[in-house]
Amino acid sequence: MAAEALAQVLRPIQEIYAGETYTNLLVGLDVADDAAIYQVADEMALVITLDFFTPIVDDPFAYGAIAAANSLSDVYAVAARPLLALNVAALPKKLPIEIGAAILRGGATKAHEAGIPIVGGHTIQDEEPKYGLVVVGMVHPQRIVRKSGARPGDVLLLSKPLGAGVVTTGLMRDTATAAEIDAVTQGMLQLNRAASELAQRHHVHAMTDVTGFSLLGHGWEMAEQSGVRLVIDFHALPWYPGARRLGEEWTYPGGAFDNRLFYSPHVTFDPGLEEWEQMLCFGPETSGGLLMAFAPEDAARALADARAQGLGLWPIGRVVEGMGIEVRRSSEN
Repeated sequence: MAAEALAQVLRPIQEIYAGETYTNLLVGLDVADDAAIYQVADEMALVITLDFFTPIVDDPFAYGAIAAANSLSDVYAVAARPLLALNVAALPKKLPIEIGAAILRGGATKAHEAGIPIVGGHTIQDEEPKYGLVVVGMVHPQRIVRKSGARPGDVLLLSKPLGAGVVTTGLMRDTATAAEIDAVTQGMLQLNRAASELAQRHHVHAMTDVTGFSLLGHGWEMAEQSGVRLVIDFHALPWYPGARRLGEEWTYPGGAFDNRLFYSPHVTFDPGLEEWEQMLCFGPETSGGLLMAFAPEDAARALADARAQGLGLWPIGRVVEGMGIEVRRSSEN
């Protein structure tokens, strides 16, 4: 659902609970964070999140695994550890049983990789397949990482390339190559667990995962909640193979245009950037990486740690005083 439509749909719920106080509810609908968090003991809070979507790749096993990795991402984004998951699936009546089984097997394989069991779930019949997970996690209440902790002077790091939505749209239009599709599939299959653990080791100030609302949409949430301005270096952004070519050909999913409409009032672009380059930054991501804000010395240690482990991690900008997002050709200009 587009960000503007989602805000309107959620408004009645927020009105019903306006003025209500739930002492143990640490994160709810009052702020746009990555998961609900409820404290159950002095040293333990439960993290609960749900995500599902329609197929974005042709292989049913890969689709299920990507959907599961995407669902787990919100738990990693708040520095929590997943505990268990439930399947959420809508499968067409005419879908061959072996395809439905492959989707669920993909999800279970990725959950097993994350070290958690799938303990049940719910399925319905629908004309188009939909799959994802409810994930329950655990975190110490004092170790939760929010979007709201970014500080002026921080360095912004990103843990996965961008452009998944553009490449998967190219798949649907038969304009993406097999190598490009394979590269983005492998990226979407990657869990954010290692990146989250690295972030915690190096005292991350703020963190969120980059998914359907794009780098700029989720970046704006971080900027707004932290009361800061993000300066992003466009030419430092990592892209999946084919993303820039497909972007220049205007191979964008509908969500990119929704994101631009809703978030562009908060974004200033360098006039030297082409319109298609600006649009790339609004592209929806699936199972995207973590956007993280670190003190400069901690960012340097995080980058060295990532290199030693063979993990992807890219410096893409910095945090300054002000509000909103500025996308420059180079953040040093």
